[in-house]
Amino acid sequence: MMDGDSFAHRAYHALPKTMRRGDGGPGNALIGFTNMLLRLWQDERPRTVLVAWDTLDVPTYRHTALESYQSGRVFDAELLEQLDLLPGLAASPGFACAKDAGYEADDFLASAVAFEEHNGGEALVATSDRDAFQLASEHTTILQPARGAAPVRIGPSEVRERYGVDPRQVPDFIALRGDPSDRIPGARGIGEKRAADLLAQFGSLEAMLSDGRFQAEADALRLYRHIATMDRAAPLPQLPDVTPDWAAAAEHARGLGLPGMAGRFEEACTWT
Repeated sequence: MMDGDSFAHRAYHALPKTMRRGDGGPGNALIGFTNMLLRLWQDERPRTVLVAWDTLDVPTYRHTALESYQSGRVFDAELLEQLDLLPGLAASPGFACAKDAGYEADDFLASAVAFEEHNGGEALVATSDRDAFQLASEHTTILQPARGAAPVRIGPSEVRERYGVDPRQVPDFIALRGDPSDRIPGARGIGEKRAADLLAQFGSLEAMLSDGRFQAEADALRLYRHIATMDRAAPLPQLPDVTPDWAAAAEHARGLGLPGMAGRFEEACTWT
């Protein structure tokens, strides 16, 4: 599973904006995303691939429930143009894509993990979003991109090492600590270490509230936890085993005016 928006943003800000398509339109996010997708496929050879996307022009229940959620985010017009093109590009080799109003990419990743684990499989989740640490388990590994190196593999022990909490406690941890990137305020006066210490002592946010902690903030903290929790019931496309059609992807890339990208896909046709 791959967080399409996460990798698109990473590519857009890492590569020069002088990378253009044949018609002069922007191409750096498309090119960088493709390179990441191909590298992940070559390294991992999964049975199937799901690329998950946000819908930026329709608010989710999170935005409706918390006015400040993700407020102030402004995306360059050239990034938005490429975000419109990327789902079609990602689907061109035959990969599944998930994008639906009211859901975020995170939700589709969580739903796909639940599907795979329920069916006795193992999942890899490629994303730079640490909220996804809540998905880490014996059967699910987070692949966190690292500049100039192989992705860092995050399992339950790595989550505990980094944050001092279990994966299942990550939404409670976010609710207490807050998340500046998503504009989730958190509990007053509670930082990362104190949030981890409280969860080690009580086990959950709900147990703290039952003990009389944070009574003035109880409703807000429950809302923050709900917002931080990925929706494991988000609707999914079919996820059958797939053999990528790199030739079709190359043709799609040429249609976008990116012959170099088409060549990368054609090179992938020779992989065994």
